[in-house]
Amino acid sequence: MPNMKVRIGIADTGKVVEIEVEDVEAFQTEVERAVADGGLAWFIDTKGRTVGVPAQSISFVEIEAAEGGPSVGFAPAM
Repeated sequence: MPNMKVRIGIADTGKVVEIEVEDVEAFQTEVERAVADGGLAWFIDTKGRTVGVPAQSISFVEIEAAEGGPSVGFAPAM
């Protein structure tokens, strides 16, 4: 499976964190767990960088194929 480009919007800042992930299902599971727990979501991208995002600050998540394929997005329920 090709790497997927992920954009995570940070509420009240206008900042967007961009990473590439190898396992989209694991990524989605981590985001959903963090949002449900209200904790910190940690991600390691394909270049080995670690990014932590407070779940309550996630305004949206957008996932697209790194080659520019169709995107899929979701955001926590308000």
